[in-house]
Amino acid sequence: MFKTIVTTASLLTLAGAAFAGEVEGVVTNYDPATRMIVLESGEAFRLVDGVQLDGLQPGGKVVITFDDGTTDATSVAIME
Repeated sequence: MFKTIVTTASLLTLAGAAFAGEVEGVVTNYDPATRMIVLESGEAFRLVDGVQLDGLQPGGKVVITFDDGTTDATSVAIME
């Protein structure tokens, strides 16, 4: 039973990782009201609930992880 649970959990973790994308870029705009980030490339992402942005400034470099096939940002890392 334990092996089945561990195997299932491992497969779900790997499946979740397979459906995520990542992009690096420079922020041109962030609108807290709509929770939208726009990058210099023109790509726009909406922050999902729970993602916090402390210290995000236009011109700052970020790495955004998002769900493939969407523009839903699941995490944003501010690069220094």
